[in-house]
Amino acid sequence: MRLIIDTDTAGDDVFSLMLALSRPGVTVEAITIAHGNVGFVQHAENALVTLEVCETQGVPVYLGAQAPFSRAPLDAAYVFGADGMSDMGFELATQRPANGHAVDEIVRRVMAAPGEITILAQAPLTNIALAYLREPRIAQAVKHLWVMGGTDNGVGNVTPAAEYNFYADPEAAKIVINAGFRLSIVTWTETLRDGLLDVAQLAGLEALGTPRARFFTDVNRASLAFAQQTEGLSGSLHPDALTCAVALDESLILEAEQAVIDVETLGELTRGYLSVSHAILPDIEVADPALKRRPQNARVIKKIDRSGFFAAMRRALL
Repeated sequence: MRLIIDTDTAGDDVFSLMLALSRPGVTVEAITIAHGNVGFVQHAENALVTLEVCETQGVPVYLGAQAPFSRAPLDAAYVFGADGMSDMGFELATQRPANGHAVDEIVRRVMAAPGEITILAQAPLTNIALAYLREPRIAQAVKHLWVMGGTDNGVGNVTPAAEYNFYADPEAAKIVINAGFRLSIVTWTETLRDGLLDVAQLAGLEALGTPRARFFTDVNRASLAFAQQTEGLSGSLHPDALTCAVALDESLILEAEQAVIDVETLGELTRGYLSVSHAILPDIEVADPALKRRPQNARVIKKIDRSGFFAAMRRALL
């Protein structure tokens, strides 16, 4: 697999990178940086530190969109710590960000190899939307687009209606979802079902005692504390790593549905809400003749093999 990872590297984004970087047969062609979880430049530094921990050389890290389409950047330092790495004080990486803009690199690399490159988008979708607006043909040239974002008719993690990545830039999410990509999406709703690593599993990962396992445990400290103290969970949630795991190995997908999805950009209470069609609903034109049926535009992942996900994480930390 040839892979571009678009990320706002903090917390679980780091573990997603570790999964991809350690998987045989996967070539991470580039890491592209978006605004999001913490400070923009810090995202790049966190990706570079992760490359160093994984002893991976030659993967370029490109800076991209520093702000959403229509709002101020929104960070989540309250979850991940000010540096996105549980404020562990890691030393600066030797490698530095590459020359060039992330959006230009996404377009250049995809159009140079149509049908060959998969994109894993685990940040607000600003870079992907800008790449599509610059070169609409990438929607058909990308082999597959995997998105972590939104909810599946469920509760968000910023507002009752909205998950962080879509809430941070709903206009970008709406552009990407309606662009015609071959698209699979892992939602926050699915993360709550199958993306929890419980305290016993986390202890097992820490007990591996490898440099990667120690790094994982250190970076995860703030997220684990937030999940336990604020969300009342007996472990930590891993939406980005879960998305990466199924992108790398689709046999982990136990249930999925083709659906019509879209993003609310105007609602006062529902801005960033992901609307997902459901089998229980009547045909939309029957329910309201003023509405028109729309083609299915995404595969929504409904159930994932939790033990397989844990096994994938464990292998990545050996």
